[in-house]
Amino acid sequence: MVSVTEILAILESKVAPVALSRAYCEKFGAYDNSGILLDCGKAVTGILFSLDFSAAALSVAKQKGYNLIVTHHPAIYSPVRKIEGTLLDAAMSGISVISMHLNFDMATMGIDERLMLGLGGKHPVAVLETVGENAYGRVYDVPVTTLESLQKRIEGEFRTQRTVFYGEKNKRICRIASFCGAGADEKAVAFAAENGADVLVSADFKHHIIAMAIERGLSVAQMTHYASESYGFIGIYKNILADLPVPTDYFEDGSLL
Repeated sequence: MVSVTEILAILESKVAPVALSRAYCEKFGAYDNSGILLDCGKAVTGILFSLDFSAAALSVAKQKGYNLIVTHHPAIYSPVRKIEGTLLDAAMSGISVISMHLNFDMATMGIDERLMLGLGGKHPVAVLETVGENAYGRVYDVPVTTLESLQKRIEGEFRTQRTVFYGEKNKRICRIASFCGAGADEKAVAFAAENGADVLVSADFKHHIIAMAIERGLSVAQMTHYASESYGFIGIYKNILADLPVPTDYFEDGSLL
């Protein structure tokens, strides 16, 4: 018999502890809610990994007879004033939830680093935010390409067709700045420009951030939030699969890629 707490311990030891998320929040004034967010107190029968805690993921977990869902995005983020919807359904069904958010973003071989690898980078020449040896936001060199070819790489490697690019398609690209999820803000644009990036890759861009990047000579590659992070979360799942003592599966929501 394996408890939810024991599964959390495996995730923390093999990927990154929840303490990393707390340390990041303290250092950079951020907010997160990672760890065990719903514990129904039952021995774990199986684990479904899913980027989001969604009704679709819960349905798959029920079908498979799994009673633990491990997500990247926190199942509970803002203060909860009443228990309803998917959260209530999970609790009544005896399905527990662990969410590993900023700690998995920053971890060595975590979601942000795997985004770099998927885009063709190997080693960062600069990192934006660090906690110990862990980092978020990277600038790195890639084999010389064009903006048009980079778009094709993203659509192929990340299996997404929902991309938006700003810049000349034949622009020479040899250095990329990338930030998984919604990490492209004013600080990220300045960091990318100051470190010689040719293109800024992220998701959920606000208009003024795109305009600011273009004014500083950067092209912009916008992925979906889901595509920019599911790639790395799947990679983490595959890497720790052999360490998980119960049946597991990964749920991918193709409608969000």
